[in-house]
Amino acid sequence: MRSMTVTSAYDGRSVASVLKACFGVSETYLKRLKTRPGSLLLNGEPVYVVACVKPGDLLAFDPSDGERMPIRPISRPLPVVFEDEWFIVINKPSGFGVHPSRDPDEPTVENALAAHFSGFDNPHPVSRLDKGTSGLMLVAKSGYVHALFKAQQTDGRYQKRYLAILNGVPERSHVTIEAPIGPLHGSTYQRTVRTDGAYAKSECTVLASHDGLSLCELIPHTGRTHQLRVHMAYAGVPLLGDWLYGQRSSEVDRPLLHASRLAFDHPIDGTRMSLSAPLPDDFRLYFPSEQY
Repeated sequence: MRSMTVTSAYDGRSVASVLKACFGVSETYLKRLKTRPGSLLLNGEPVYVVACVKPGDLLAFDPSDGERMPIRPISRPLPVVFEDEWFIVINKPSGFGVHPSRDPDEPTVENALAAHFSGFDNPHPVSRLDKGTSGLMLVAKSGYVHALFKAQQTDGRYQKRYLAILNGVPERSHVTIEAPIGPLHGSTYQRTVRTDGAYAKSECTVLASHDGLSLCELIPHTGRTHQLRVHMAYAGVPLLGDWLYGQRSSEVDRPLLHASRLAFDHPIDGTRMSLSAPLPDDFRLYFPSEQY
């Protein structure tokens, strides 16, 4: 349970208002609390969200989901970078999907985390990675914490950086790409730059290059589907191995994109956190001595 003693600043305000102001509880999570007996207490007794509070009252709520999602646990090792009672950050291997697929026996991140978690923890991916993308992936353990992280994505506190190997070298060492992205006509999966698409902005910084390849740091300032892959192809330097937006490679079986750095505020205590994941082995086939 999370709890607080009501101060004079909240005298006369509703339980719902205090939960939103002090704990960042969303409307969606408020609805969930209403349907779970014992999950919302005022001075140790069940209370409605419309009830008013007074100074000295003890207000408490259960931040968990209350029940387990219907996700089949499939045990598979996941490199854990950080974990506490609120969320987990993993270094996702490439070739590993996030959500359960049509094949019930194919392990995914959510299947593996369902096996990894104990009690009623549920996997709530905050930022998803394509199946072929490796690197840092943050997963909240409840819908409540997931909503707190989504708020950070909106206000800019949640920051991601990627490493990529491009098939080509950008004309400048630092490039900013602002090009709207939308669905490719006739496809439900592929995206393209189009004038009526959603605003999208990416940054590319060249870290090293040789033999027509470049190791770059990519920063997505927006979160469009396949954004970095689309933008780099649009700039004439697609990701190496990107069969969808560039060309297939006989040496690598995935687009060489790796979520290398992640920064955010801890959703409960506010501590600024910065995490990193080293270059994967397939990157080192081309840039063996780089330290990033």
